[in-house]
Amino acid sequence: MLFGWFNAKEAHQFGAELAHFFILKMPLDTQRKDKKFAVKTQATLDKIDQRVRQFQVTHKLNLYTRAKLANNFKWTLKDAGYDMAYVEQLTEWLVKRL
Repeated sequence: MLFGWFNAKEAHQFGAELAHFFILKMPLDTQRKDKKFAVKTQATLDKIDQRVRQFQVTHKLNLYTRAKLANNFKWTLKDAGYDMAYVEQLTEWLVKRL
């Protein structure tokens, strides 16, 4: 039973899935200065929020699984070339929803 607490495989995969969804919707070359960027970002984050809520219905997340999910989200975005400060903001936003 205790070892199940450390099973974060699905949460880890879901973190990468969320990051890839963000990468697909908000490519690295998107201009961050225009107003369309803010609207598109908010729409993308709203969709991610919905997916997180759906995931939470079927998966009980504990502290460890939340950390694995957020960490994989963060490093998938970082490895894709996003600015670390921006990645930190996105990860913080995600953690608040978990």
